[in-house]
Amino acid sequence: MDKVDRIIVVGGGPAGMMAAIKAAENGAEVVLLEKMQRPGKKMLITGKGRCNITNAAEMQELIKNIPGNGKFLYSCLKAYDNEDVQLFFQGLGVPVKTERGGRVFPVSDKAADVVEAMVLQLHELGVKLLTDVRAAEVLVSDAVGEDGIPVRRTVGVRAADGTEYRGRAVIIAAGGASYPGTGSAGDGFRLAERLGHHVVSPLPSLIPLEIEDDWAKELQGLALKNVRAYLLSDGERAADMFGEMLFTHFGVSGPIILSLSRQAAQLLSQGHFLELELDLKPALSMEQLDARLVRDFEQQQNKEIKNGMRGLLPARLIEPVLDAAYLKPDRMINTVTREERHRLAQVLKGLSMVISGTRPLSEAIVTAGGVDVREINPKTMESRLVKGLYFAGEVADVDGYTGGFNLQAAFSMGAAAGSWSVWND
Repeated sequence: MDKVDRIIVVGGGPAGMMAAIKAAENGAEVVLLEKMQRPGKKMLITGKGRCNITNAAEMQELIKNIPGNGKFLYSCLKAYDNEDVQLFFQGLGVPVKTERGGRVFPVSDKAADVVEAMVLQLHELGVKLLTDVRAAEVLVSDAVGEDGIPVRRTVGVRAADGTEYRGRAVIIAAGGASYPGTGSAGDGFRLAERLGHHVVSPLPSLIPLEIEDDWAKELQGLALKNVRAYLLSDGERAADMFGEMLFTHFGVSGPIILSLSRQAAQLLSQGHFLELELDLKPALSMEQLDARLVRDFEQQQNKEIKNGMRGLLPARLIEPVLDAAYLKPDRMINTVTREERHRLAQVLKGLSMVISGTRPLSEAIVTAGGVDVREINPKTMESRLVKGLYFAGEVADVDGYTGGFNLQAAFSMGAAAGSWSVWND
């Protein structure tokens, strides 16, 4: 096949830039349209400004950590995996390192280095990068295929100012609907819907949770490590995570909360009553915990209970736990009954609070929902409805947990879309 015509990429995030790079590497003339003044704006804030580019986990673990249609990504992850991503950036002069949990970061700990390396590669490959250009419509033509069946094919993009950019293929990589200040404002969803695609209603993912209980908000700034959080839906455990969390002025955040938030958002949208239950001592069984309390109480029997628990809990958490166990903080330990001690152990293994909602979608790290993956070819990322139309990144109904999984998905989808857009007829 001879060198192809122009490829138009909509969106200069990780998926869009990767798609443009791969299309250009395969010999295409590429135009990348970015609505913001500079590409990669959202990437600059990922990983707390360090850019967690991927995760070093094995394939099955990668898919497991992408609860939003991870299996759909099997083909493109296999074709362009986490080792490929690391080699790609090392080849661009960005050495990487692997940290706890398999998280892969640039050695410099600077997200700007990742973005600048990709932008430089775009220029080196001759990609025409146009900023401050918002795509308003994907242009299509209707034709009849060789088999006599009508075929809709993309022919380019019309920008908001009326300018038309013609091309044989269009890759939509305009992001989701989170962090609109970075450019992800749902534009890709609207473009897809106008072409007949079904968009799964966007919900926030990787987002803090709002808590109804005032005592939780009063613990703002308190971080907990090695706890297990259970998500309860109508009183039944729906999911759980182990690790670190943080109390905030509106509720809770931190790694394990963010990982639970996708399911929480879905259940809330369905009208379920949600609670968060914390096992503050997951390493101990109920019997072991009770034995620990017996030992501690015997050693400190002449102290007030709020002082006798300082070896067991952070100081700020003691009174909320005692209150949940219906024990007054100034009670003398030697007056605590066996029944009250058991009740305290139960609270330590299941401190409960009511989830009133998530933070707004605009604050979500990732959007759950997007273009229905059943309408996308999982190998090529091409639309099953419109020939020459491709999707990559968060615009599709794909989302993962924190830890580099979302950027890996974006890079793999972008690589697939960019490569196949060149060679597909």
